[in-house]
Amino acid sequence: MSDIEIPESHPRYESLLTRHRIEVGVEKGITSRQGLIAQGRGEAFDYLLGEQTIPSADEAARAAAAHLLLADHPVVSVNGNVAALCPEEIVELAEATDADIEVNLFNRTDERMQTIVDHLREHGADEVKGLTADGRIPGIDHERAKVDADGIGSADVVVVPLEDGDRAAALGEMEKIEIVVDLNPMSRSARVATVPIVDNIVRAVPNVTGHARDLQGAARDELETIVADFDADEALEAAERAIRTGGE
Repeated sequence: MSDIEIPESHPRYESLLTRHRIEVGVEKGITSRQGLIAQGRGEAFDYLLGEQTIPSADEAARAAAAHLLLADHPVVSVNGNVAALCPEEIVELAEATDADIEVNLFNRTDERMQTIVDHLREHGADEVKGLTADGRIPGIDHERAKVDADGIGSADVVVVPLEDGDRAAALGEMEKIEIVVDLNPMSRSARVATVPIVDNIVRAVPNVTGHARDLQGAARDELETIVADFDADEALEAAERAIRTGGE
């Protein structure tokens, strides 16, 4: 197992730490090798954003929290990169919003699914869905079509961080409210999302959790106002502007 000490004083501390988490994830069998490429692509966009949560991303995180608190059956979808980067934070988000957690993979094997489920349990999850796979998302031919019927299959709100574009589109066709975390505001996933959060997942997930905790006692009409006031197109345009100006 890789073991590396990264001093917090290093100017690239957060970036190096996330790279290391993905590397360890590959060694543990949590993350696929293709996940390394996806991480590098996202890191490039984060660099252009100034490696910070821009105001539009914070507004999106607040809208996401409101959606989750209004939901009848929210589910947080987890792939290999998500499990490697922020397992404890995913568990905290699920607890704050009373959401289920479900593992969903493109490169799916029984062994890898079980490894990720066990990894999430080690970080505090009581129950993790995804192993049953007794439901399917229509219109998808690969392994990510497989879902639990009582999980993503019946969810009304789904958090799909680091999502494949075709699956995001298919979930939209099922009329599910999708909360997507994606550092590329031009990606298919971000474009079809009800709430696109253009931010690094290691910042976005705890940010949504924080907003959910702040809004815990809010009246339903207040949450509905937050949802209605959020404009996905404006959020994506703001992210594109931030990328052009280095996050300013």
